[in-house]
Amino acid sequence: MVTDQQVRRLKKLMQSEKTKLKAADKAGMDEKTARKYLKLGRLPNEMRKEHTWRTRRDPFTEVWEKIRSELEINPGLEAKTLFEYLQRKNPGRYADGQLRTLQRRIKEWRALEGPGKEVFFEQEHHPGKLCQSDFTTMNKLGITIGGQPFDHLLYHFVLPYSNWETGTTCFSESFEALSQGLQNALWGLGGVPETHQTDCLSAAVHKLGNLKEFTKRYTALLRQYHLQGRRSHPNSPHENGDVEQRNHRFKRAVDQALMLRGSRDFENRKSYEIFLRDLFSQLNAGRKKRFAEEVKTFRRLPSKRFPAFKREEVRVSSGSTIRAGKNIYSVASRLIGEKVVVRLYVEHIEVWYAQRCVERMPRLRGEGKHRIEYRHIIEWLVRKPGAFENYRYRSDLFPSSRFRRLYDGFRSYHTVLKAAKEYLAVLYLAATEGESLVEQALKCLMELGGSISSSEVKMIVHNWKNSPPPKARIHIADVDLQRYDLLLDETAKEAI
Repeated sequence: MVTDQQVRRLKKLMQSEKTKLKAADKAGMDEKTARKYLKLGRLPNEMRKEHTWRTRRDPFTEVWEKIRSELEINPGLEAKTLFEYLQRKNPGRYADGQLRTLQRRIKEWRALEGPGKEVFFEQEHHPGKLCQSDFTTMNKLGITIGGQPFDHLLYHFVLPYSNWETGTTCFSESFEALSQGLQNALWGLGGVPETHQTDCLSAAVHKLGNLKEFTKRYTALLRQYHLQGRRSHPNSPHENGDVEQRNHRFKRAVDQALMLRGSRDFENRKSYEIFLRDLFSQLNAGRKKRFAEEVKTFRRLPSKRFPAFKREEVRVSSGSTIRAGKNIYSVASRLIGEKVVVRLYVEHIEVWYAQRCVERMPRLRGEGKHRIEYRHIIEWLVRKPGAFENYRYRSDLFPSSRFRRLYDGFRSYHTVLKAAKEYLAVLYLAATEGESLVEQALKCLMELGGSISSSEVKMIVHNWKNSPPPKARIHIADVDLQRYDLLLDETAKEAI
């Protein structure tokens, strides 16, 4: 078969050779064939007929109209679903190997007769005009802190023009996390773009529980930075496409960096966040030129940050607890019956009374949880020991496993009320003299074995408080280096 390359070579040789015979011979074809292509003036490929006929019988000819009607009604039907339907209706007629034939037939139908597909329009970005943000889960990367799984999200911020990016770790898609992450990004930029685009923020709205309140707070946040807000439509992640794509690529970069690091475990959260910060710096290093163009167009930052907390006004219950952010927290008993203001930040809460911050504690993750600080209620528990056994939040009154073992020991050789009195006496001692000192005393008593009483713990704590316990001395004997000389001598003799 003559190729296009041979014909092109023939035409070129005709300009230098004296006869067609020599030109045809050098082009690797017969003289008659050469005369034919020179006369037609076309390449072999241009003369080839299109293959429009089937080489084998179509096994789906008889049922195609039925298949077509099903596809017209439900265009989303898959070829495999229809093929399995045909196999059930016609047992033994269609072999599994014919699935591919039906898939090709349906693919052609979709391209020639099926419904039109959604068109995506590429956008042209301009420096300093747009920033996008989104939350993405990092759980699949298998990151651990001190050997414990660290389940968390990343608030991801991207400038579509330069692809400059940064992020803040968080634990939920809440307004507080959004506010903190956005402000961290803007202050890290040192300026403010024109428009901020997010997804529809349904998760953040759900966390807040009130659309009007969310809109009011989000609008106030945007107004603080003179930002225009823009949201994508529900189930349309492509509208926030730049940050969605960066989510995928950044997590892949984190995965690769963890492989090079050789471990996915970090000593503490701070070291993990330093790791992320260094990775962001590394990724942004190649975007300096376009980022410099954006920096010139940014507006100035405001004089101060927007308060990234939710404010709730609640009354302290008779149990010395408050309900904030759908969780229960204890406060000092002297506040019972008073109204206090609770500020819910991303990872901690503050309790304010009379314009003073009276409590600051870690914020609980999730809903329906509780955090009772025994120091808030121990004085009244000592007066009412009978309330301890069935106290709703009793599990929070064991600061460590040793305290739990101590109470279980009291229960084994005391009545319920006596065990509660003994344990609460030790807990009161921890509140007044120091939990670490009591913990150390319990460790010593438990190592000695036998029963323990609150009076023994109290005596040891008071003795140690007046004269701290001696530090353990570890004696390491000197190493006899002559043994190594003897070993070397024996090795040398064996070699000889």
